[in-house]
Amino acid sequence: MTVELRHLRCFLAIAEEANITRAAARLHLGQPALSRTLRQLEEHLGVRLVDRSTHHLHLTEAGHAFRTRALTAVAAVDDALDPTRVGTWPLRLGHAWAALGDHTTALLRRWRETHPETPLELLRITDATAGLDQGKTDVALVRGPVSGPRALLLAEPRLAAVPTGSDLAGRPALALADLTDQVIVLNPPTGTTTTALWPAAIRPSTTVVVANTDDWLAAIASGRGVGVTTAGTAGIHAYPGVAYVPLTDAPPVPVHLVWTDPPRHPAIPDLLALARDVVGG
Repeated sequence: MTVELRHLRCFLAIAEEANITRAAARLHLGQPALSRTLRQLEEHLGVRLVDRSTHHLHLTEAGHAFRTRALTAVAAVDDALDPTRVGTWPLRLGHAWAALGDHTTALLRRWRETHPETPLELLRITDATAGLDQGKTDVALVRGPVSGPRALLLAEPRLAAVPTGSDLAGRPALALADLTDQVIVLNPPTGTTTTALWPAAIRPSTTVVVANTDDWLAAIASGRGVGVTTAGTAGIHAYPGVAYVPLTDAPPVPVHLVWTDPPRHPAIPDLLALARDVVGG
């Protein structure tokens, strides 16, 4: 059997809806046809992708792994067939919250000057890989631990983010111990900070968890707590009510340029060379 794009779309609809009836309605298909398409895909792959043993559908371990590949494949096809992009092939650069910090504007302007034939799209995507695993980006700026093909661009110093007007905001520098008695605002989806950053003896006991950078900034500005971030955030996200103060004893955060194997765009080496030049210059 030849696997077609419809097989992938059917599987992804089932994975997202977790229900055959809803997935079939979404795709304007009958339930038997949808079930048959899923079975064909599973037979071709030789694995079971969906556990149908209960009233609620669940992806198997193989199904979760295949979903990432299917998302990437469908996104690539949709991008290739987008009529608004005929004649151009943009390079999609993802980031979760701070791009390349103070160097972002220089990178974008110099790329436009040196590569006018290839638009560089900077996309902010709230995801640990900035859309790379989902096929939404071709290359990404990622802070913290990464896997796959990558290049280290720089190591950013950490800063404390505190409410303006607070006693902490008026200091020239802070140490982790200065934040021990504070409520720590954490952003688990994309942030680089957890309470494990503090030694056990001075680890903060109270946290507030938010879903994205905007909510993180708002929580700090309103006085709900304080946060720890990198210099890139201060360069990109000046925010009323938030002051950034250097942290003297927190390790820096590596910033990598990350791509897939094989690469999704031929201009990635050019972007890497330019990013290194911008950061080094």
